[in-house]
Amino acid sequence: MYEIIRTMRYRLLIIVFFSFSFLEAQEIIPITKKEFLQSVLENNNNIKISQQDIFAAKGDYKQTNAVMVPNISVSHTGIATTNPLMAFGSKLNQEVLTQNDFNPSLLNNPSQVQNAATTIAIQQPLINLKGMYQRKAVKTKLNAITLKSQRTKEYISLEAEKAYMQLQLSYKTVEILKTIKKGALENNRLVVNSFKQGHLQRTDVLSTEIRVLEIENQIQYSKSHLKNASNYVSFLMNSSEDVILKPSDELLLLMLNEPRKTISKERSDIKAMQLSTEAYQTVFMSEKMSFLPTLNAFGSYELYDDNLFRGDANGYLFGVQLSWTILDGTKRFGKAQKSKATYEKAKIEYQQYVSKSTLEFKKSNRALLDAKNNLRLSLLALKQSKESLRIRTNRFKQGLEKTTDLLSAETQYAQKKMAYSQAIYNYNYAQAYLKYLTKE
Repeated sequence: MYEIIRTMRYRLLIIVFFSFSFLEAQEIIPITKKEFLQSVLENNNNIKISQQDIFAAKGDYKQTNAVMVPNISVSHTGIATTNPLMAFGSKLNQEVLTQNDFNPSLLNNPSQVQNAATTIAIQQPLINLKGMYQRKAVKTKLNAITLKSQRTKEYISLEAEKAYMQLQLSYKTVEILKTIKKGALENNRLVVNSFKQGHLQRTDVLSTEIRVLEIENQIQYSKSHLKNASNYVSFLMNSSEDVILKPSDELLLLMLNEPRKTISKERSDIKAMQLSTEAYQTVFMSEKMSFLPTLNAFGSYELYDDNLFRGDANGYLFGVQLSWTILDGTKRFGKAQKSKATYEKAKIEYQQYVSKSTLEFKKSNRALLDAKNNLRLSLLALKQSKESLRIRTNRFKQGLEKTTDLLSAETQYAQKKMAYSQAIYNYNYAQAYLKYLTKE
């Protein structure tokens, strides 16, 4: 039995050694919380994606300038024709008609005529109520997307705080386990000395050696978790460097400012939902405006010649057009019905979102109280387990305690120490999340 344990210990030590060597071989870079949060805001891909959404929405809004800004186009056309009407009209536009061109024989059977025309055309919308409402809807949508992008920033900031605290907790766990390992090695030394003196049995030595191996194994797992936490921190900063980050700030109990007692409808995501609902309402209004006429002004300036890129003759045209589609089947009625249903759906979704946010706020308040209570109990349990370990260690040195009782006290102290660090993390994050929920 003892030989088997020794063989297992030897193999585990080899694995742990190479794992530690690999971990230590990587470069360790210290980083402060302030530096990390700033880097996340500048480089995080989710934030960059949300910014591109804003640029796209601005592009959509610029397109709606067409309901106010004139449309100007320039064209140059060259033709050759023997069509009687086209031939006569081309000569007329070129201002080269002569008396001979009215000869019926030439009118009916003209020779080939070449014509080059340069046209500058302008169209100016004057009244387009549907377009104006559509423009207003797109503007509201742009504001909603801007607020949504702001909420994305706030969420990523919260996620960054959480990731940094997880990295702090990982380092704290490794530090605690290393301290516990020192105590386990000392206990093992005491047991070995007592065994040599004939006061203890071989099984007591094996028990303490197994305990040391268990702690070494826990350290290995904790270092793997530490590297995972470090990788996630790098991911949030959009960094591809294969390094291990180490927080310059320790995991300490934070007392943040007292959050609001209720959520605010001015919170960026809730406000964005409200603006989206308003945008759907405006779209519905624009569909209703499609039943009204539109008024547009138009004009053109034209240059004509029988050679390309010349214009010895010219003329202009301008006017206004009032257009009114009386009936296009039931297409407009269908669009209006659909936009109204979309608007009503958006109103319900907004109300549901506010209710869900209120529910989440109440839940988070309770979670904060639970975390605060757990923090107090964890600290008390830590103090008690520390005192119990001290007493049992002293009694063991005097031969008044069993090895199993000492190992049990040692294990319990390790668990309570890590539980207290976890309680600090839970309490800090509960505060940060509640602040996130109540942020305007």
